[in-house]
Amino acid sequence: MSTIQLAGIIIGCLTSGVAVGFFVRKKVVESRVDAIEKYSKNILAEAQKEAGTIKKEAALQAKDTIYQMKLEFEKETKEKREQLQIQEKRLFNKEENIDRKLDNLEKREARISEKERSLDRTEKELKKKENAAEQLIMEQRQQLEKLACISSSEAKQLLINSMEAEAKHEAAKLLRRIESEAKAESDRKCQEILALAVKRYAGEYVAEKTVSVVSLPNDEMKGRIIGREGRNIRAIEAATGIDLIVDDTPEAVILSGFNPVRRAVAKISIERLIEDGRIHPARIEEIVAKVTKEVETDIKEAGEKAAFDVGVHGINHELIKLIGRLKYRSSYAQNVLQHSIEVSFLCGVMAAELGVNVKQAKRAGLLHDIGKAVDHEVEGPHAAIGADLAKKFGESNKVVHAIAAHHEEVQPESILDVLVQAADTLSGARPGARQEMLESYVKRLEDLEKIAQSFEGVNKSYAIQAGREIRIMVEGKIVDDDQAFIICKDIAKKIENELSYPGQIKVTVIREIRAVEYAK
Repeated sequence: MSTIQLAGIIIGCLTSGVAVGFFVRKKVVESRVDAIEKYSKNILAEAQKEAGTIKKEAALQAKDTIYQMKLEFEKETKEKREQLQIQEKRLFNKEENIDRKLDNLEKREARISEKERSLDRTEKELKKKENAAEQLIMEQRQQLEKLACISSSEAKQLLINSMEAEAKHEAAKLLRRIESEAKAESDRKCQEILALAVKRYAGEYVAEKTVSVVSLPNDEMKGRIIGREGRNIRAIEAATGIDLIVDDTPEAVILSGFNPVRRAVAKISIERLIEDGRIHPARIEEIVAKVTKEVETDIKEAGEKAAFDVGVHGINHELIKLIGRLKYRSSYAQNVLQHSIEVSFLCGVMAAELGVNVKQAKRAGLLHDIGKAVDHEVEGPHAAIGADLAKKFGESNKVVHAIAAHHEEVQPESILDVLVQAADTLSGARPGARQEMLESYVKRLEDLEKIAQSFEGVNKSYAIQAGREIRIMVEGKIVDDDQAFIICKDIAKKIENELSYPGQIKVTVIREIRAVEYAK
């Protein structure tokens, strides 16, 4: 067999193999395509079936929703229809009321028109009568002028002058009567209120004098207090800020300083040192530091106790400390803290009687002298200082003004201002409350009598009742009753302007006429 034949046979075999392979592959592919088509048809059938189910469910749900919306719409429509019917009824009723009112108004207008026509007729008749009366008066006036031989203007002037003089006289009488009645009534009411306040407050007489003197067990203790080359006394003065005076006073040393709290610290410290017996600079500094803390604690407790005793709450803690500092402050030998508590109580009692805010009155009374706690550190009157402090620490405007006005650096504007003034005066003026220097007391009495003697017509004047009343004798021939009344007011006004005094001064003018004749 030749090579060509062999190649032909091989090629023929290969060709037949390829054909068979192709045929087999075609059959496999066709079977797979048929299977895929069947699977696709199944899926499509299932999808169409599910789509039909979903479509039916959606249609049912849409019908149900439409039905529910229809029901709601019908319900709302029914409610609105009912509301509209109610509103229609109301409008119908209102229209009926308006129609009735219009009918009434028309009837009223008709009556008013009739009355106006009647008034016009009456007015015309009155004008006619008035013209006739004026004519008659003119004729009578002319006849009177002829008979009296004076004109109407001259007669009118005489009548006016006479009536003016009579009116002035009657007004003076009425004024005197009203003032005397008002004064009597006010005096009676004031006495009742003050007497009630004093009776309800059982105040103690002042027995304590704030004198910075430390008693010593013996005169040898002076040398120990002074120390070697004066080192102890210098240590005490440096630690306390108070001057220590050691003089010839037996068994005593004197403390000098403007700050009452420092004086108290110095006094207590020296007393502790004397009891302890160990007096040297280190011990002095230790005792002074300890006593300072104790005094600060005592100041706070005293302020809190005072506020609690009078029933005043919510005061700033800085003001509480200042109230406590008043325990170591005195005025005319009267302890200022006790005075403030007393004023607070009196303010409360009088406020209750007058129907004023009791808590506010007590608050103003307790704080009225708060400026005295720092008046040795701040320049100005203690009332103004106290008002600034109260305003700074959140007190109300009424309380601040009452503090500022209690010595009339500011004019009083409310009942609270006057109450604080009255209670402050009452607390300081009651028997035993304060001590006053004899010289200033005598000087005030002399000034009182001098003011009274400066008025014309005054014969004699006497200051009585410790300067709380002045009685003035006037010349009966020079001063009449009305002038005596005027002189009394002028003297009182001059005393207010020129003198400084606690409380009030009663001015009494006495006028008498003596008829003297001799039987011969």
